[in-house]
Amino acid sequence: MASSKTLNVKNLSALGAERLAELIMELAQGDAAMKRRLRLELAGQSGGADAAAEIRKRIATIAKSKSFIDWHKVKAVAKDLDAQRKAIISHVAPSQPAEAYELLWRFLGLASSIYARCDDSSGTVGVIFGQAVEDMGEIAPQARVSATRMADHVYDAVFANDYGQFDDLIPVMAKALGSDGLTLLKAKLEQSSQSQPSVDRKVIAISERGPAYDVRYRNRRVQIALAEIADVMGDVDGYASLYTEAEQANPAVAATIAERLLAAGRSKEALEALKRANPEMRDGSRWPEWERMWIEALEAAGMTEDAQRERWQAFDQSLQPEYLKAYLKRLPDFDDIEAEEKALVHASQFPDFHQGLSVLIEWPALDKAAEMVMARHEELNGDHYWFLNQAADALEKRHPLAATLLLRSMIDFALEMGRSKRYPHAARHLQSCAHLAGKITSFGGHSDHETYLADLKARHGRKAAFWNAPT
Repeated sequence: MASSKTLNVKNLSALGAERLAELIMELAQGDAAMKRRLRLELAGQSGGADAAAEIRKRIATIAKSKSFIDWHKVKAVAKDLDAQRKAIISHVAPSQPAEAYELLWRFLGLASSIYARCDDSSGTVGVIFGQAVEDMGEIAPQARVSATRMADHVYDAVFANDYGQFDDLIPVMAKALGSDGLTLLKAKLEQSSQSQPSVDRKVIAISERGPAYDVRYRNRRVQIALAEIADVMGDVDGYASLYTEAEQANPAVAATIAERLLAAGRSKEALEALKRANPEMRDGSRWPEWERMWIEALEAAGMTEDAQRERWQAFDQSLQPEYLKAYLKRLPDFDDIEAEEKALVHASQFPDFHQGLSVLIEWPALDKAAEMVMARHEELNGDHYWFLNQAADALEKRHPLAATLLLRSMIDFALEMGRSKRYPHAARHLQSCAHLAGKITSFGGHSDHETYLADLKARHGRKAAFWNAPT
């Protein structure tokens, strides 16, 4: 049973409303943020109109501020912003959705100013504006705003998206815009792309000769917006038409077009779109989406043998496990066993030692992974600690010598390269080696633990930070 002194809702309620109010007033002295929150709550009790007036005043105040927001003040600013956003949703929207809609636009209009005045590398502020965009999608359908006005708002946002605050706005607003609003927005954007006033061109550099403009900047925003409209309207051909013939030769673009054609059940056209990609640029390691869509299109078009051949080739070249899994899944019983064995042998012989070992560990094929370590231990790079730790843990139970070689590679690298920050980890690895030594019946051609330890002391005995590192 909780103590009566425990801070919880039940115990605090027992103090009574008047006493709680006195305590809150006392705590609010000198706390501007808390006072604003209390005023918002009081305004909310009087109805949406009073709350809206308070929110509007606060947004106006924030908009006028020009001071830089130091990193230690970002959280406080974010808290204030989120309080205004939540008040719009909880106090205004239920009774006055049209007012809430307008307030949200004003709120989102703060983004450029806020971002320009602070470092939001943590994403704290971005999360709040992102949630406001989602809120807009919920409130807009209830606001009963004309399709023309709503299209104008979204159109303006497309060109005000300097910090990504309006990313995904069109998909979010699609329901509220409806067919009429989307059509109006599309027309406005298409008209905009035909004229590029200098004030809308982005300055990308300034020299003695004056500013240099990225003339593609405006058109790029228009293209992205039109692509989003095409997607929400299910207009595959409209989406494809946004890209020039040269752009469609880019494997990434070809893949996005093919993906939409496949979703529309147009597999043969998807294949044609993929074929338009420059053959010299279809390398799966650089353009994995093109490769993935090519295989999906082959499968959808009924060209299953070709799809299987491409899956195997993709795995053969890149060792991507998803291609092997898809390949094996489509093989007859027993054929998959032979193919799996062939694939794992290929992984163990792959030129990139660590990539091959990673596949064997994650599959898992631990016996083959241990064999690979024993056969190719000279290729170990102890700098790959993020993976070698995981591999050593996986192998230590059944293959203690292979696990020991992995641990030694990390110890040797840390000491030989003088990576002092890794010394505590290396010291723990050395302890693990000592523990595993008792499980190893034969070290074969490798040094036993005592010999390895003696050699380590001979080579790095003066590195006290390692020998005295806490473990």
